[in-house]
Amino acid sequence: MSPTMISFEDALRIVLDNAIPIEAETVALQNSLNRVLAQDVFSDIDMPPFDKSAVDGYACRMEDILPVNENGHSLITGRELRIIETIPAGKIPEKAIGKGQCSGIMTGAMVPAGADCVIMIENTQQDHPDVVRFTGTHTAANICYRAEDIRSGDLVLHRGTVIHPVQIAVLASVGAVNPLVSKMPRIAIIPTGNELVEPNEKPGPSCIRNSNAAQIEAQIREIPAIPVYLGIAPDDPESLRKTIDEALSTCDILLISGGVSMGKFDYVPDILSEAGIDLLFKSIAIQPGKPTVFGRKGNHFIFGLPGNPVSSFVQFELLVKPFLMKMSGAAILPGKLNLPLGTGFKKKKSDRKSFVPVNIRGGEIFPVEYHGSAHIHAYIDANAMMSVGSGITEIKKGEFADVRPL
Repeated sequence: MSPTMISFEDALRIVLDNAIPIEAETVALQNSLNRVLAQDVFSDIDMPPFDKSAVDGYACRMEDILPVNENGHSLITGRELRIIETIPAGKIPEKAIGKGQCSGIMTGAMVPAGADCVIMIENTQQDHPDVVRFTGTHTAANICYRAEDIRSGDLVLHRGTVIHPVQIAVLASVGAVNPLVSKMPRIAIIPTGNELVEPNEKPGPSCIRNSNAAQIEAQIREIPAIPVYLGIAPDDPESLRKTIDEALSTCDILLISGGVSMGKFDYVPDILSEAGIDLLFKSIAIQPGKPTVFGRKGNHFIFGLPGNPVSSFVQFELLVKPFLMKMSGAAILPGKLNLPLGTGFKKKKSDRKSFVPVNIRGGEIFPVEYHGSAHIHAYIDANAMMSVGSGITEIKKGEFADVRPL
């Protein structure tokens, strides 16, 4: 490792150490998907808010149907109960249950006073409109009791929770219809290179379509954050300076794709330094993505990602995504799994830590065909990246490796 090249672990530490908390805002519940809660959420009611029936059937007194023997079987199977009321969900019962009585009840309806069980309709027989007969030999209470899940005032969601569909259901159930969440940072995207044309153009000789910007924009939206596309910057120092100045004046974070290596036209690191940006690292001992740059100017942050599509994709997942999630206050950052390989794996070079596309199936790792950092199509069949340490050229079937789900 050269003196200016740092390990991936050090790069990740530097990135996360520089992630400053972002401000919060309230949003409508329907707009909160994938946002990060900025405060704890408490229940304003008991849940369930009343004793409710867990089944369709008849609410009655256990003692009227179940004197049982030592084997748990009823000694009075066939006992008739008089129906005094029918209780649909959403209706408050009008009558209490007395001896030999019952009320027809629907799933989710309030259990009437006096009843301590609900017999399932499958265990009854009705030969008369006002009389039902219990035909079973035993029954559970079949009642969801008030506050057995949550009591009023209980903490239901912690600050830092990422809001997924289940969390939206919980927020709705406690009336948190305008949750306080972290704001979405604005992220400028600048792809660089004279060889690039936009995806709607057919490339001429020596040119390629700009796929990185669309890819990075999609990755940003998944966080979620706000992508701001500033267009392709040519390999011209003055043009790059103007575009970078615009990005730093309008956005919180700048992502530059390309122009960060050691080539004659790779101006980005020097231009960033001239703009007063403190470059915290410029090279990582990793494959793909060695020429990755990270810098800071006040509360603005800059990532310089390699131009190859796999490199930019991988470095976003490994560094940018955790950085954005920590800024948003997420309690849990992207993690890794340790799983066995379902087939053997070999690689030629081992001088740097590498990440390769794999597919996780049945709890095992299966590497996919991969030709290098320009082969973005390999990730179509991948649902994870496998970490292969420096010095390792082979992992045998059944041996364990770390994988990061995508």
